[in-house]
Amino acid sequence: MARRKDRPGPLEPRSEAILRAIIEEYVATAAPVGSLTLVAKYRLQVSPATVRNVMAELEAAGYIGHPHTSAGRVPTDAGYRLYVESIAETVLLAPVEQLMIRHQFGQVEFASEQWFRLAAATLAGATHVAGLATPAKPIACRVRRVDLVPNGSRTASLVLVLAEGPVKQVLLNMNEPRTRAELDAIVEAANVRLAGSSVAEVEQTLAAMRDEPDPTLLQVRVVERVAAMMRDFDADSVEDLFSEGLLNVMAAPEFSQSEKLRRVFGALQDRHYIGGLARLMAGRSDVHVFIGSENDHEEMHDVSLVLAPYGRPGQATGVIGVLGPTRMAYPHAISTVRYVSGLMNELVDHLYA
Repeated sequence: MARRKDRPGPLEPRSEAILRAIIEEYVATAAPVGSLTLVAKYRLQVSPATVRNVMAELEAAGYIGHPHTSAGRVPTDAGYRLYVESIAETVLLAPVEQLMIRHQFGQVEFASEQWFRLAAATLAGATHVAGLATPAKPIACRVRRVDLVPNGSRTASLVLVLAEGPVKQVLLNMNEPRTRAELDAIVEAANVRLAGSSVAEVEQTLAAMRDEPDPTLLQVRVVERVAAMMRDFDADSVEDLFSEGLLNVMAAPEFSQSEKLRRVFGALQDRHYIGGLARLMAGRSDVHVFIGSENDHEEMHDVSLVLAPYGRPGQATGVIGVLGPTRMAYPHAISTVRYVSGLMNELVDHLYA
């Protein structure tokens, strides 16, 4: 899963101030930063020559790089990591932003299927990069109800509604034509047996049905399919990934080459990669930042992720966060993700209460 480099060592105050200035200037302008710019715009109280000497030391230490086409410097992944962990000040989301975001979530408090899209859209709008969210995935799903919707005389759609909200559907072939009344009777019997059951309990019910003197074949097949759908659902770490604001990332100069961003989009479709991130974040309690090459997926080396878990550990957990170029305003992104994850925790608590 996403890996962390060794924690970078501390810098002496002057070097730290210059690295901070380089990063904040580069985040703001996307242009390599030179010593004259730093002296003119930042109160470093040192000469350009001193700044150049310190920049040479920072480059030798691997915290900044020197693009071939420019005399300026740009931060490296290691420089951003040091900035995030040791230099950048913790910022709180402005009260007006908190109020606005809380109001938006208040509008969908009782519509859990909208939480995740709203979380992704809110994060994208607040940070001007891409917002990401996965639904809170239960550790073990339970049946709310099942239904059979006829598609023809010998086929029907088996619909499984899980207690956690998701709806699953498969096509069921019937060995003989069935009337609507017959299907309704099978559905009623199935719901009596299965409502509130976990997959283990459904499988116990299935075993008991097979031992009955004259089991109804279609009823058995319905319960078999329900158990299979539940096993598949429980096996996935991520049910879905909602993303908003990818156009924000496309507008960044780092992605003027569309091929770079196409590879990022491809990585976001990799359920194994996203599932691994979700499993990793489920064991954490706060925001975590993955910068560039710290991402295991090679296609994600040009971007950073700021992620946080939400939900109820051991019951249902999901992930929210933002994706953007490594040239990201990390303090604001971290505070926004932290605040939205707190709101999502409140919503999940209400759902499970």
